[in-house]
Amino acid sequence: MALNERPTGLGLQGSRLWEEITDENDLRVDELRILEDACREVDLVERMHVELLDARLVVKGSMGQDVANPLVQELRQHRALVARLLAVLKLQDDEAGVERDGQARSSQARSAALSRWGRVG
Repeated sequence: MALNERPTGLGLQGSRLWEEITDENDLRVDELRILEDACREVDLVERMHVELLDARLVVKGSMGQDVANPLVQELRQHRALVARLLAVLKLQDDEAGVERDGQARSSQARSAALSRWGRVG
């Protein structure tokens, strides 16, 4: 795979994330690996989200009690993982003009990224 070439097997949401980030940023090989993981997680989040649309939010537990559908917790955990992976990249914040030299991104840009990629659908 050539540097910045989109990995095979990405779904629609993962491909969008890959293209958006690689079009705007020059990433090192290690950062590309993290981005690939984030893209695959985004696709997984989308699949779980679609499954949950038609699923019951409350299901029967092992003792017959009502419990939250386990997919709800999984979805939350995978969304959090997407947010952590993207945070590791410390991408440039065009709005604030902050370079990716280790400085923290603005909370506004971080919120925008989380709403776009951490909460797919």
